[in-house]
Amino acid sequence: MRTCVPPNATASRREGVYARTPSPGRIGSTGIPCGVPDVYAIPMTTRFRGITVREGMLISGPAGWGEFCPFPEYDDGESVPWLAAALEAAEVGWPEPVRHSVPVNCIVPAVSAVRAHAIVTASGCATAKVKVADAAGSLPADLERVAAVRDALGPGGAVRVDANGRWGVDDAVAAIRALDRAAGGLQYVEQPCATLDELAAVRRRVDVRIAADESIRRAEDPLQVAVAGAADIAVLKCAPLGGVRRALAVAQACGLPCVVSSALQTSVGLAAEIALAGALPQLDLACGLGTVALLTADVVDMPLRPVGGRLEVPRRAPDPTRRAEVAADAERTHWWDARLARVAATA
Repeated sequence: MRTCVPPNATASRREGVYARTPSPGRIGSTGIPCGVPDVYAIPMTTRFRGITVREGMLISGPAGWGEFCPFPEYDDGESVPWLAAALEAAEVGWPEPVRHSVPVNCIVPAVSAVRAHAIVTASGCATAKVKVADAAGSLPADLERVAAVRDALGPGGAVRVDANGRWGVDDAVAAIRALDRAAGGLQYVEQPCATLDELAAVRRRVDVRIAADESIRRAEDPLQVAVAGAADIAVLKCAPLGGVRRALAVAQACGLPCVVSSALQTSVGLAAEIALAGALPQLDLACGLGTVALLTADVVDMPLRPVGGRLEVPRRAPDPTRRAEVAADAERTHWWDARLARVAATA
């Protein structure tokens, strides 16, 4: 493992790393020793969320491994909860689960209808989440993709779509109505617009349930977001919310049915998201956790892939024994080292 020294470290590179890191819920307040991560860079199987290579860092600690992988567009302040989540996994561990496994949906990127049908057929899942609104003017292709997904699932499957906040209110209303018809009924639409006010306006005009994702996890204080009038479902990701425990608090505060989704992590970070789904008091909907299929490789020997549409709930993250095989180059490693130092100093 590489070693690097964050701000205020008390050891040299040769001697190891003592980062100013966390007790749960706080970062940068104590001097707990931790191994500072290797940086990985893994190509995606297809462009997803606008990225073609997923990057991040793997941190080891007394409780196991954690993953720090905020997307490049997240500023240092927004990245602080991601570091808290990684350190929770590495230093503290997760709460006890209340179930042994969780149901998952398959993920359908913005691909052709033929490819979408194949992805769903091969997944073994009864629920599919379809990316839409990936580019301007994409609605005709979105409709074809959603129809193909319905055909692959059959009438008993559930289809949900995710627009990542790309539509305005009027465009969202028109698109949702068309997609609902193409799907033979949508389970819900995730984040059709960017703001809570827009979500509320759309929700009043359509018969399809609305799920809030970015409106919760990118809020200044997710515990205080008033989503009840704007959404029917809350989508939670423990990485941007600051860890499993804080995500559970957000779930309780929002008072809505919850779906847990991944943040495109390797199996190390994904394990924390599965742990969150396993610890939720109530879980009635399939979770968006079948995402390692979007990566061309992983950092572990046995990636966390669903079997029969379900994932077993882990007690700790798997060891990243293959991390050296997907190591980032020197330039990207330096970029992530600098980012970690800034985020630790911000916390």
